[in-house]
This record gives sequence, structure tokens and C-alpha cells, in this order.
Amino acid sequence: MSEKMRAIWKRRPGRGIEVGEADIPIIKDDEVLIKVKKRAICGTDLHIYQWNEWSQNRIKPPVIIGHEFYGEIVEIGKNVKEFKVGELVTAEMHVVCNHCYLCRTGKAHLCENVVILGVDANGAFADYVAVPALNLWRVKKDIPEEYFAIYDPFGNAVHTVFEGDMPTKTVLITGAGPIGAMAAGIAKAAGASLVIVSEPNEYRRDLAKKMGADVVVNPFEENLVEIVMELTDGEGVDNVLEMSGVAPALLEGLKAIKKGGILVLLGIFNKDVTVDFNELIIFKGIKIKGVNGRKMYDTWYRMDGLLRSGKIDLSPIITHRFPMEEIEKGLLLMEEGKAGKVILT
Repeated sequence: MSEKMRAIWKRRPGRGIEVGEADIPIIKDDEVLIKVKKRAICGTDLHIYQWNEWSQNRIKPPVIIGHEFYGEIVEIGKNVKEFKVGELVTAEMHVVCNHCYLCRTGKAHLCENVVILGVDANGAFADYVAVPALNLWRVKKDIPEEYFAIYDPFGNAVHTVFEGDMPTKTVLITGAGPIGAMAAGIAKAAGASLVIVSEPNEYRRDLAKKMGADVVVNPFEENLVEIVMELTDGEGVDNVLEMSGVAPALLEGLKAIKKGGILVLLGIFNKDVTVDFNELIIFKGIKIKGVNGRKMYDTWYRMDGLLRSGKIDLSPIITHRFPMEEIEKGLLLMEEGKAGKVILT
């Protein structure tokens, strides 16, 4: 094994990334070294590339980016007993402290001291990545191998959908980026009777349709609330899954939800949102749930179960594949809204 490896760096503030070299990680006693087989670009990676306000406040260059991947274990620390060299794994890249109140009360996905690999520490857009063994998830032989490269965003979508009340119920998804589009298929697999997706981008509307949406709406050209009311006999939808992080989408979702409905929020808003709490929340008696990451590891078992059930197919969501060195092609397609999940081989 050579001392150096290929890696994709965020070396300095400003737009852009660099493809270069890095030292192969030296693992700790409770870690494994993984030779990465495939990686997927996340919206977070695009934000880091763009150097938006969130990135400026969070990222401390230089750092190797990337947190969606799977690969083969090539070395294990001396304290690691449950995994072996040669196994294929993916990983939960939110490394939690296991000591704070939230970790100790079954809410580790909300850990107060979380370190995200690929954001706060070196990640998986490299030939090798070091990951704590506690964070590993085995690649299953009865699930298409490539899907494990996108288990992170798939988990976001699964977590969001299952915070709602899906069986036999109606759902509106606002925003059909890759996670929103996956949520459409998950909601159908979970028993939703009607899945409506609101998305202004035509490419993404088509993607949501391929993933299982019953109705897709362009909110820039059509009246979303009127369409929802017509489809639900004037009652509104039981669930709204807000995946866009765009204020007008949230407000339309609140208008479209029925009294006593559930609003689940995953999209991240760039600025404060003004809402009429009296009319849209209090008097409607709705429940609001925020979603962060994936439940450790309840969501992961659900992901395996959904894929093994055969009720959802993730193949339409993987739209492009590039060599790792051509990551910028994938980032630019995502920036233009002309890609689902982009795999780096």
C-alpha cells in the first residue's frame, strides 16, 4: 500500500475544490480503514463547492470532503472484533460522542457533540477513509451493491417519511431534489394512498414521477393549494413533507395541510421564515416535526427492510456516473438541477 492516495480537497475559502493527494489515514484502535469503491455527491458537497453561507460558518479548510460511499475493509484496529478484512460496508458518517444526554437517551442522531466526516473531519472522497467500527453498516448481498453509496440520503428520506402518518393517508412533498424524489417512492411503499410532489424544476418533477409520485405540480405555473384541495375533496393532505428549504413552499404546504395533519421538516432554510402561526398552525391543530440525519440505527434497519421488500426501486435516482477526478462535472449538473444522485467511481 503506497503512502499517498487520491483525494478531493476543500483547501481554501471560496468557490471550488481540488483533486490532489493525501496521506492514507492511520487508523485508531477502534477504527477500520476502508478502500472506497464508490462515492455519491451530496447537496452538502455542492454547498461546500459553492462556499455558501452555511459552508463559510461550518467548514474549516483544508478538509477532504464527501460522506456518501461504500467500500471494502482493508485494515482493522486492534479493538475491532465484529468486522473482518474483506467485508463490504457503508457507514453512518455522523460520529457521535455516546456520552451527552441525547446519546444516552436514544437520540444519538441529535448528539450535541457530533463530528461529521467529510464536513468537520476528513471524509470519503478519497481512495481510503478511516471510520469508527461502531458506525459501520454491512453491505447486504440481496440489495444492489451500488445503493449503499446513497444510504445516507436514502436514510434522510426514510426518516422523514416515517415521521409522518403514511398508511392509507395522503401526502404532499414540497421539493423534489434527490431526497424529496426518494421520499415519494418511500411514501408509496409505506402505504400512502396519494403522493403529490411540488417542484418547479422539470427534470426533478420527472424524477419524482419515476420514483412513484402520483401527481407532480409546477408551483410556478399551477395553483398548488387548489390542486391539493381538488384531489382531497377540499380537506387538504394528511401529511406535508417539506424538503425544499424554500419559504413559499413551506407556506403553501401549511395552506394545503388538513386540520390535525402532520408537517415534517427536512429542508434547510437560508433565512428566517415568517408564518401566520394563528391561522396556519394553532387553529389548524397541526403537528410539526423536525428531522435531522438518520435515527441510529432504527432508520438503517428500515432502509434494508424497504429494499428487501421490493416495494421501492432506487435505480431511477442514480442518474450519472463519473470518475472521481471528474467530480466537477457532477457538481455543475447538480447546480443546474439536471441530476439526481451522481456516483463517483
